[in-house]
Amino acid sequence: MSTLDGKTIIMSGGSRGIGEAIALRAAADGANIALLAKTAEPHPKLPGTIYTAAKAIEEAGGQALPIIGDVRDDDGVAAAVAKTAEQFGGIDIVVNNASAIDLTPTDQVSMKRYDLMQDINARGTFLLSKLSIPHLRRSSNAHILTLSPPISLDEKWFTAGHLAYSIAKYSMSLVTVGLAAELREDGVAVNSLWPRTTIDTAAIRNVVGAELASRSRTPEIMADAAHVILTKPSTSATGNFYIDDEVLREAGVTDFAKYRIGNTAEEDLQLDFWVEKA
Repeated sequence: MSTLDGKTIIMSGGSRGIGEAIALRAAADGANIALLAKTAEPHPKLPGTIYTAAKAIEEAGGQALPIIGDVRDDDGVAAAVAKTAEQFGGIDIVVNNASAIDLTPTDQVSMKRYDLMQDINARGTFLLSKLSIPHLRRSSNAHILTLSPPISLDEKWFTAGHLAYSIAKYSMSLVTVGLAAELREDGVAVNSLWPRTTIDTAAIRNVVGAELASRSRTPEIMADAAHVILTKPSTSATGNFYIDDEVLREAGVTDFAKYRIGNTAEEDLQLDFWVEKA
């Protein structure tokens, strides 16, 4: 299988950035894509809304279903899953893309922000995946793909001023570990994907620092890597923590220049959290 034509994806978030790029790559194949996101009106600091993303999906060749909602809302997520399955005749793929980030050190981070990251990252991933399982079991090639990092217990990933964020992202990764085991016999692939380098998104510019944009790759590298993973037979690979450029190298890609911002050399790219140099 090398195409997502006719496949149905439900994605948390997706109004912009990596999520939108993954959706557009799938749309180019002719996929159906339901976006569950909160951004209905333009944000002063964030580009795009769920409606502009839906329009781009349609223009790229896919079918879009924009659903205004919050991944923290049990009833809302259940309704989104049901609406997606009803409109498109089922669900083949779940992409857990929605995520909150706060890099405030432990002694300064508010518990409100801590809870927000846990609720969106950990609980939201668990909830959307859980409610989609009955539909995935009926798919001929079912996948759950979560944008979360490989788990490392190296203390540097916990003492660099972002313990609360590390806990929340690793919780997403633990969902991958557990569901891969639970759903293996059902033929549902459950994997995580993470970038080698920082990706030029609004989150990087607004939270980590705009100066990193020139040392980042574009969201399209994550989109292309996700496409490779999601077109694999679901029985062939599960429980993996993929890194974007490793996926593409294995698929035969040798030139990564098109994913770089400007003329930045490969060796000058900024590594993302939880990864080392290739």
